[in-house]
Amino acid sequence: MTDEAELRAQLVDAFEGAEYPVAGPMELVPALPDGPGTTFESGEFSMTVMELHAKTSGGDFPYDDVESLVDDLLAELRDRGEMDA
Repeated sequence: MTDEAELRAQLVDAFEGAEYPVAGPMELVPALPDGPGTTFESGEFSMTVMELHAKTSGGDFPYDDVESLVDDLLAELRDRGEMDA
């Protein structure tokens, strides 16, 4: 079972170092702790940032802050059935 709070914390930690506002996903890459190989895991959920980008729209840029980016990514993962309940 995916712990959404745990996944949210991982996403925030990974993306909070970007210089906001960000105009596109490539502006997030320098903030990632392991670059494109950064992985997010919780319960049965495991996805690299590259998979996250491929399995979602990548977000509705521009973003002024990390919270709105993470909110959109989590909503899309839920909508697409990528997280188990």
